[in-house]
Formats: sequence, C-alpha cells, structure tokens
Amino acid sequence: MAINYSVALKNTRMTAVRDAIDAGAGAGKINIYNAAYSNLLVSIELADPSGTIGAGALTLSGMPRSGIGVFAGNAAVARILDSTNAIVADGLTVGTAGTDIVIDNVNIAVGQNVNITAGTITHG
Repeated sequence: MAINYSVALKNTRMTAVRDAIDAGAGAGKINIYNAAYSNLLVSIELADPSGTIGAGALTLSGMPRSGIGVFAGNAAVARILDSTNAIVADGLTVGTAGTDIVIDNVNIAVGQNVNITAGTITHG
C-alpha cells in the first residue's frame, strides 16, 4: 500500500530539495543525457533560488533557461546538481510536453541552443 503524506509535509520535503539544489556558492544546474545517462548532451544553469514550492511540488523558476549542446543525441533523462556538482535528484523525465523537464527540442546537436521551458519535481 502506498503511503500518503499531507501537503504540508510534502512541501517541507520539497523545500529541502530546493535548498539542496541551491546549496553552495552558485546556482544549481540540470544535466540532460540520452538514455541510461550514456552521454551528457547539455548542462543548463538554474535560477538561484531554483524554484518555488506549492501543492507538494517544486516548480523551477526563471524559465526559459538555456544551454549549448555539447554532444549530439536524443534527450531522455536528467539530473539536478548543486553548484558543487553533487547530485540532488536524478531520473527526471525529459521531453517537449508532459515530462518533469520540458525542453524545446529533444533532438540535440552539438552547438545547438537548448531551452528548458518548464520543470517540476512532484513529491511522490
């Protein structure tokens, strides 16, 4: 049976996630990879603070955010890291709609400008 948490507790836990992303001297970032994290396609710096909390979710702020493709491939999965490159969250879905991280194009080329248009981490 799944455990259900109150919205207040979900918000507290998601605040801890946001604070972990914002830890360190600089802004956190999102690294976007192709399947199974085999190649880093693009790294995009987040706003600082990285997002807002509500209804048990962390919604990333300052969208759109942009980065330049460093490897060619199809975006499939993402990690969020703090400014010291410590992994805060991974396994985030990536796509052009209906995913945790929404980008403008999943077919990334070297040198391509890649835009995150929305991002949400929802408490399970």
